[in-house]
Amino acid sequence: MNIIKLNATNSTNDYLKHLVATCYVENLTVVVTENQTSGRGQMGAKWNAEPGKNLTFSILVKDLLLQANHIFNLNVAVAVSIVAALNDFAVAGVCIKWPNDILAGNKKVGGVLIENSFKNDGEIYSVIGIGLNVNQLNFDDLPKASSLAVTANREFDKDKVMTAIIENVIRNVNKLLNKDVKPLWDAYHSHLYKKDVPMPFERGGKHFMGIIKGVNINGSLEVLLEDDTVAKYGIKEVQMLY
Repeated sequence: MNIIKLNATNSTNDYLKHLVATCYVENLTVVVTENQTSGRGQMGAKWNAEPGKNLTFSILVKDLLLQANHIFNLNVAVAVSIVAALNDFAVAGVCIKWPNDILAGNKKVGGVLIENSFKNDGEIYSVIGIGLNVNQLNFDDLPKASSLAVTANREFDKDKVMTAIIENVIRNVNKLLNKDVKPLWDAYHSHLYKKDVPMPFERGGKHFMGIIKGVNINGSLEVLLEDDTVAKYGIKEVQMLY
């Protein structure tokens, strides 16, 4: 496993994408930094992490060759990889908030940003960015955020947590290559936050009640509404109120 360690960088995803664009990079190369100064999440949302306390790293996956309508399979594989690793470290209450936020004790401890690209020579690659709050304790301005240390009331070895996640990602990417997708989706749905529980949502400034029934192959959230119809929402089209 090729791991590039940086003291600081704007974004591990951007660093790895630049590396791939300018030279040969081995498949499953990892870039990790102690201080990510301009991290981001889904749809350009900013990701803040206290330097030295948390995990911010990216993994290169080459030529997975997912069909366009199956791209969300990689998100599923990565999310369940993180959950499985945290379960092994006895972190309680870990679940996945659609599409790929990682929660523990109803608070966000991590997130995933996957960027897919095509090189001029036709090579396809994905850069998997993972941010995980590990040993940070202060979340005064972030009432919905937490960390592994806060949740478990102990400090963690960041390198061991990262290694466990990477090993799970490699294992689950191999499942995708072998088209063994169903177990990954089953695990994703079994850990899906608030699945089959009535809860409030907001869309376009309007509040409504619904029940999450699952996520489809395209990554859309399927919600059972009060009129017994099932609505499908893309990323950022609807907000869960929790």
